Amino acid sequence: MSDPDKLSKRERQIMDVIYRLERATVSEVVDGLVDPPSRTAVRTLLGILESKGHLGHDQLGREYVYKPTQPRKAAGRSMLRRVMHTFFDGSVEKALAAHFTDPNTTLSADELDRVASLIAEAKRRQKGRKR
Repeated sequence: MSDPDKLSKRERQIMDVIYRLERATVSEVVDGLVDPPSRTAVRTLLGILESKGHLGHDQLGREYVYKPTQPRKAAGRSMLRRVMHTFFDGSVEKALAAHFTDPNTTLSADELDRVASLIAEAKRRQKGRKR
């Protein structure tokens, strides 16, 4: 499978629709896009995404139903690694600092507790590796 960061803007939009719906026909993809191209263009892009290894399909009657080949969480981790490498020199601290210092960032108390818990768990793992 090719890197998700190698997708065009439209290919990423199509993947977003399919991940949101979990599986989709050409019509459902068209309906899910803002300012969609023609059905033929969407069909072509779905074929490209399939050839790149991002999608597979099942046939339902005369229609193809497209589905991601990789779970959304795994694809998200891959993209996050790429964004961190590209924009934050691979630094989790720099990425989190950028997010937490953004005035538009709002986190609930539960989200803050979960982040604190994840940091505590990372510290425990780090101590375990040093032994």
